[in-house]
Amino acid sequence: MLKGLVSLLLLDLLAEESDYGYSLVVRLQGKGFTDLAEGTIYPALARVEQAGWIEAYLVASEKGPARKYYRITASGQKERQRAREAWENLVNLVRAAADKGDGPTTRSK
Repeated sequence: MLKGLVSLLLLDLLAEESDYGYSLVVRLQGKGFTDLAEGTIYPALARVEQAGWIEAYLVASEKGPARKYYRITASGQKERQRAREAWENLVNLVRAAADKGDGPTTRSK
């Protein structure tokens, strides 16, 4: 399920500020997503970029080659809002279903 949320997580982070791949991994891990690794994030960044929700640009580095940064686009902001609403709806549905199952069950035979 987490893989389906990675796009939303990336859009949320990039809505806060532009960033590069490894830094996004570190930020996500710092927020408790310790199982997320570069092998998950970089393909997700490519998918989100291909969808047009983020764009990449290069920033010169004092040490080594230029670093690829990402920023959210206008369509990415719209997708972020859509995905957040879908997520909230899912959370509410799961919460409602779980609340209904909290009490003792009675079955008639």
